[in-house]
Amino acid sequence: MKVPVSITAIHSISPLGFSLEETWKRYQDNNHFITTTNFDANEALVAKLTAEGKSEINSLRKSDSKYKKLDDTVLFAIYASRLAVKQAGWNGDDNFGVNIGSSRGATGLFETYHKQFLKDNEAKTLSSPTTTLGNISSWVAHDLQTQGPEISHSITCSTALHALLNGVAWIGSGMTEKFLVGGSEAPLTSFTIAQMRALKVYAKKNDTYPCQALVLDKKHNTMVLGEGASMACLEQGKKENALGYIEGVGYATEVLEHNISISAEAQCFQRSMKMALGDIDANEVDVIVMHAPGTKKGDLSEFKAISTIFCNKTPFLTTNKWKLGHTFGASGMLSIEFALLMLRYQKAIDVPFVAKQKQPKQLKKILVNAVGFGGNAVSILLSK
Repeated sequence: MKVPVSITAIHSISPLGFSLEETWKRYQDNNHFITTTNFDANEALVAKLTAEGKSEINSLRKSDSKYKKLDDTVLFAIYASRLAVKQAGWNGDDNFGVNIGSSRGATGLFETYHKQFLKDNEAKTLSSPTTTLGNISSWVAHDLQTQGPEISHSITCSTALHALLNGVAWIGSGMTEKFLVGGSEAPLTSFTIAQMRALKVYAKKNDTYPCQALVLDKKHNTMVLGEGASMACLEQGKKENALGYIEGVGYATEVLEHNISISAEAQCFQRSMKMALGDIDANEVDVIVMHAPGTKKGDLSEFKAISTIFCNKTPFLTTNKWKLGHTFGASGMLSIEFALLMLRYQKAIDVPFVAKQKQPKQLKKILVNAVGFGGNAVSILLSK
């Protein structure tokens, strides 16, 4: 990292809650937030926002007439962004940049408009602007009244960490000193669930722990979808109020054998982790927050990549998807939040149904991984 970058705030809304304190409290126990819900008369396992979280989003929707027609993806982003910017002490006059992405965008709204089109053979007036992916950052910038650059993108499940990469790059270039970055996802719709089931990656059994993320010898895929958003405030330099520092960034894309899978040895993760580590001794990494979506090949290939890079001294391994589901484009920033909380409270969080690991004596450096369709991996090294 040529230019030091601080994370001075992070906030989310997810199945774990909508405050850092509430989220950390729920990381302390072995409960998950996966439930069974009906989608067009078909049951599916999902992780939904808490009732309180839903209420907060409904209040936001009613607070402005312009927000009534927006997709949950946009509202989640506005809600989390307001809290993050408030925590950082920013205001619109700072003209900070905004880069917020989503893997799928306004899925729920798009499905609703398309059903109406099939019925009436006519599109609604707002069907195009409200389902455009660029709406996320533009609406957040409008809400926060910043005049900085606005970027929205989709890079599948590594979207949020690609947003962080962009923020780091803009700050490093000297074009801006502050960037709001993150991801937002509202994928709990009948068509999205059906798509995941068609890929044969979705969990079928409502076991004690339906999503078996980090179980390397599982016989069935166990991915479960969740909803939520997470936003982080990046600032140039090492700030006194920083929650953590970005020590290194890495990214890689590998040639795929087919549309959805990375290689057995996760070459993309090997390259992204190497880049993020740079000249830092791999032994200095205390914890790795894995992408680990709960699929047989995905979890195992990432583990093999970690074993290759870290050889005989594998760090403490963890993930949060068994608890809050896979939030697609938002998942990477929720993992960053997870890592920052562990750094703050100096406690590594176990996955309850895998072999217990020895707690690190202290937490100084945590590596966070994310990857998505297309073999696009990102690794972010955080320090205390």
